[in-house]
Amino acid sequence: MGFDLPLRGKEAQKLLEQVKLLESRGFQYDHAEASFELLVHRAKPDYQPPFELVDFMVVVEKRRRLPTKRNLEEMLSEAIVKVKVGTEIMHTAAEGNGPVNALDQALRKALLQFYPSLAQVRLVDYKVRILDESTGTESQVRVLIESSDGIKEWRTVGSSTNTIEASWLALADSLEYWLLRQKGLKNSSTK
Repeated sequence: MGFDLPLRGKEAQKLLEQVKLLESRGFQYDHAEASFELLVHRAKPDYQPPFELVDFMVVVEKRRRLPTKRNLEEMLSEAIVKVKVGTEIMHTAAEGNGPVNALDQALRKALLQFYPSLAQVRLVDYKVRILDESTGTESQVRVLIESSDGIKEWRTVGSSTNTIEASWLALADSLEYWLLRQKGLKNSSTK
């Protein structure tokens, strides 16, 4: 996969069990190398994530606009995100053109204060796949996100019966992966 992080014994066994469990829940890592690399890092006992989700809320509503506007109704999505960076908890809100965009904007708003270079990361592709069509709106979904910093592209995955949660998992992995990669680049340039 393009990284060197050897795992042995209990760490390797824990990773294997985690991958099997997640794949049984709809995750698939053959096209989401960044999410897999994060799993490997998370299997190390000393791994410290750059941020942790405390909670989030997404609201989607239809609002009636003033009669002077051409389109009398509009959809509004707003996300409220609480994340922990180190010992600080950031509580932010943002609007977007859809629930995933609003979640992305709110998360970035919280993290940019700590990681300003995240501004160069862009979501370039977003795919949702229904895994079990027989259960209708209760179906398990898989979200695949492709992101780029203008130089490199990477893919992350999320899965849930809730499309927003699956999107959050893939989105958070995307930003965490990039931050981890930047930290690795800094560490290798100082050696």
